[in-house]
Amino acid sequence: MTKLTAHPQTEGAFTVASLEFLKQLAQHNSRDWFKTHQDEYENTIRTPALRFIEQIQPHIIAISPRLTAVAKKVGGSLMRPQRDSRFSKDKTPYKTNIGIQFRHFQGKDVHAPGLYLHIAEDGCFIAAGIWHPESKALNAIRTCIDENPNGYKKALQSLTNHGFMMDGDSLTRPPKGFDKHHPMLTELKRKDFIAVKNIPFERLCQRDAVHYCAEQLAHCSQLMAYLCFALELDF
Repeated sequence: MTKLTAHPQTEGAFTVASLEFLKQLAQHNSRDWFKTHQDEYENTIRTPALRFIEQIQPHIIAISPRLTAVAKKVGGSLMRPQRDSRFSKDKTPYKTNIGIQFRHFQGKDVHAPGLYLHIAEDGCFIAAGIWHPESKALNAIRTCIDENPNGYKKALQSLTNHGFMMDGDSLTRPPKGFDKHHPMLTELKRKDFIAVKNIPFERLCQRDAVHYCAEQLAHCSQLMAYLCFALELDF
């Protein structure tokens, strides 16, 4: 486990104003409303999020120098507020959450292995792993679990010990090529390999919020190392 060194903070990463903006956005989810409240978005969401990314960057690099923490308005670790509604029945234009992802530098999009912080009115959580991997990557992870189960089991135990649980979509039947009586069948049926820990929003408003989040993300390093090993990525 990487040892973290606290860095002084004069205030929490976020404030109640951040959550209030998300609440208002959920009630008035339109481009006109967002444009009118652009300054409020900058002050309560984007600026605090970019400051958080900048402050946590050395901690992320300490977990793995292969993970990226980029404090940029566009194209960095802060996920854009606009929704991609092209293939969704929900045509509202904006996300009602803050998403911050520290993904592997060899990954090109949100489907890369990474660490994640989610902030929303209906709940906040810290997560790690890989979401909706393409079929080739998914099969590589399943094959690795089949052939090298002990490392995966150790990663799961470490996550459980620190309050995380595996989440995401799973198949209803065994994946093709794997025995229906396989001792790791529950894990092999996963379509997402994501560890999640719910946290109270108030925790993000405390002075040590960055250090707290970094500490929680560090607990996921064994899972991240295992997934990268399965995908033949450096970690």
